[in-house]
Amino acid sequence: MDVETKVVVDTLWVIIAACLVFFMNAGFAMLETGLCQAKNAVNILAKNFIVFAISSIAFWVVGFGLMFGDGNGFVGMSGLLLRGPDNSPAMGDAYSGVFSALGWTGVPLEAKFFFQLVFAGTAATIVSGAVAERIKFTSFIVFSFILVAVIYPIGGHWAWGGGWLATLSTPFADFAGSTVVHSVGGWAALMGAIILGPRIGKYGTGGAIRPIPGHNMSLATLGALILWLGWFGFNPGSTMAADVALISKVALNTNLAAAAGCLLATAVSWLILKRPDLSMILNGTLAGLVAITAPCNAVGLTSSFFIGAIAGVLVVFAVLFFDRTVKVDDPVGALSVHLVNGVWGTLSVGLFASEGGLFFGGGFAKTLSQLIGIVAICALTVAGSSLVWFLLKVTLGIRVGAEEELEGLDTGEHGMQAYPGFTAPMTPEPKAMEIS
Repeated sequence: MDVETKVVVDTLWVIIAACLVFFMNAGFAMLETGLCQAKNAVNILAKNFIVFAISSIAFWVVGFGLMFGDGNGFVGMSGLLLRGPDNSPAMGDAYSGVFSALGWTGVPLEAKFFFQLVFAGTAATIVSGAVAERIKFTSFIVFSFILVAVIYPIGGHWAWGGGWLATLSTPFADFAGSTVVHSVGGWAALMGAIILGPRIGKYGTGGAIRPIPGHNMSLATLGALILWLGWFGFNPGSTMAADVALISKVALNTNLAAAAGCLLATAVSWLILKRPDLSMILNGTLAGLVAITAPCNAVGLTSSFFIGAIAGVLVVFAVLFFDRTVKVDDPVGALSVHLVNGVWGTLSVGLFASEGGLFFGGGFAKTLSQLIGIVAICALTVAGSSLVWFLLKVTLGIRVGAEEELEGLDTGEHGMQAYPGFTAPMTPEPKAMEIS
């Protein structure tokens, strides 16, 4: 294949993969809406729709430059608005002098930008679910912009933009973003959920917990299936080239981990909760997908199975931990899926990598690099997102009023209902009940 034809084929593959990742926005919208109450459906749909528009502008104006622009080990210093040093558009061959970290892929800069944009949008979307049913719409918009414009790109620069994590003696490895995308979204979501506090009536005195079930498990299931499909763009697309052998390997590893996560979460929830909880089945599948995102290019099929299986176990215990032990109210399980298993997936590279992994005779060096990257990006995201959440709390405010929360954000924030043909009384202030 000549060079020109290869560029065409590679570019088509990258754009198709990016479109699959873009379609994951629909998956997140359906999943989160289904797992939350009907009175907040419009609000959740609006957040999941507008977040990609916010991400597009934030990443174009500043985020992409901070992440991939030439600079130093901590931040990119060029390429804002996709422009070069002379303020001309940094397109075509020109980007090699502005975005040197992208020189390994031969596709046009526009294609690379679009692919990285849909990843940035995913990080912001993760936050939506954990803060659902009580956050102000305006504050969510502002936080999403800052996350994609500043916090996410700096961590991404460290790992993917030629930053200091990529230059360790044993480089930090995160092929498709278990930490760079999923854990960043998860840490930002955790800080938001803590600072917002739980939904009214979720927790009572003496450790009492009130379940608040989702209103439409059909939507949630459809959303999880769309996300499963979209992951075949997320992970295989990160090859950034139509390398048929690597794409095939990554796709199969991705699917096997998802299947293992699904089955193990089903089994564990059945044992602990005495029933095969559908929400656990869905989140177990997503946990396997998140976990395999970092190591999908570096491990074999058996390792993929065990990585996904462990993720399926972890997600069940993480949901119970956040809900019952530390009482952080996460309506959709985003923290358990994206934060916990983003960390696990990144760590698993050091353990299971066929070349250099601890379980394959490679010693501890790769695992240590993975731990350094996990801790560093955690510290950055926790500090940055906490600061933004607190500033929003004392300025715009981040939580709707109690009356609006009880009535539903659809009416209070948007002046409409998702299901106007159905009538239901306003939810009274609930009484907490014990869960054994």
